[in-house]
Amino acid sequence: MTILHVSQPVDGGVARVVVDLVRGQRAAGCRVLVACPPGGRLAHEAAAVGARVLDWPAERPPGPGVVGEAWRLRRILRSARPDVLHLHSAKAGLAGRLAARGAVPTVFQPHAWSFAAVEGALARAGLRWEQYATRWSRTLLCVSEQERADGVAVGLVADWRVVPNGVDLAHFTPADPASRRSARMALGLEQSAPLAVCVGRLCRQKGQDVLLDAWEQVQRRLPAARLVLVGGGPDAESLARRVRALPVPSGVRLEGDVADPRLWLAAADLAVLPSRWEGMALAPLEAMACGRPVLLTDVAGARECLPPGERGRSVVPPENPRAMGERLVEFLSDRIECERRGVLARVHVADHHDIRQVISQVAAIYRTIVRSRVVPVGRASRVPQRF
Repeated sequence: MTILHVSQPVDGGVARVVVDLVRGQRAAGCRVLVACPPGGRLAHEAAAVGARVLDWPAERPPGPGVVGEAWRLRRILRSARPDVLHLHSAKAGLAGRLAARGAVPTVFQPHAWSFAAVEGALARAGLRWEQYATRWSRTLLCVSEQERADGVAVGLVADWRVVPNGVDLAHFTPADPASRRSARMALGLEQSAPLAVCVGRLCRQKGQDVLLDAWEQVQRRLPAARLVLVGGGPDAESLARRVRALPVPSGVRLEGDVADPRLWLAAADLAVLPSRWEGMALAPLEAMACGRPVLLTDVAGARECLPPGERGRSVVPPENPRAMGERLVEFLSDRIECERRGVLARVHVADHHDIRQVISQVAAIYRTIVRSRVVPVGRASRVPQRF
């Protein structure tokens, strides 16, 4: 089987999902190609695990350039002749479906809905596009039941599949006490300070600005506590200004982008992700695989990724710094309880979010759509049979 993955973005959780799929698909003997923009980590890491990487220049936001991006993808499709086209995130879903128009069995994986990321006219336009473009998706692959439910609620008609995100449990492993102490020493952190770590792209979606508002409450009540934001992104400078405006000492550190967050997760007592929207974030799964408890905002995928006993306790409403601050104080005040909850989190991820399960389930979806060549009812007459 020949599989063509198309992705924009080229960093963050989406890129890690693509690389994990490529690794498993190559191990299964598939021919795998990845079309993505240059720069970022995706091209290098996908090539390292055996994919043939194809240069596909594409901007992250939609715009007038999408016509050229779709045309370039159409040329790639004609040359590669894949059995399956797997489109990741909104931009690849836009250009890829315009390019293929159903002529290749197409899996679209939104990794969070585009219309949830914007407001007003842009949100309405994004929703209308998704309602139209489902005719060119053989399968809509969601990473959480809530993401699927959100799509159904706005009228998307699709062959739905849900495969929760997974992590490599051999790569993300719990650190023993000695390793945790060593991690703090290596990172220049006090051994006794309660530490929260936020790993994620510095952008509006991930909500680090809300976290900084919440941290003022933590700073007043737990002055010894520390917060580290790990990641880069378009909001890096604005967040740096906000940190400088906090009362000194704030206990907040911006670390910037890192290739591997495991050292920070080993050092942390708690991982926090204050997202405004998600499909199912990968960073909390990685933290839990490392034996760290998490605090999340109640967006799509958050409750589903948590152990059942944590689903009421470890989520707070999005864009609510007061609620987040109160829960941060509660969790960071009891580091022993954080350790206990982290052990349970690791067990849950091992049982429900092993990347090997994800690869197996995605492979089953591919086999089904390639063998059946079935188009969802009501759309067959509008799907071309070849380029």
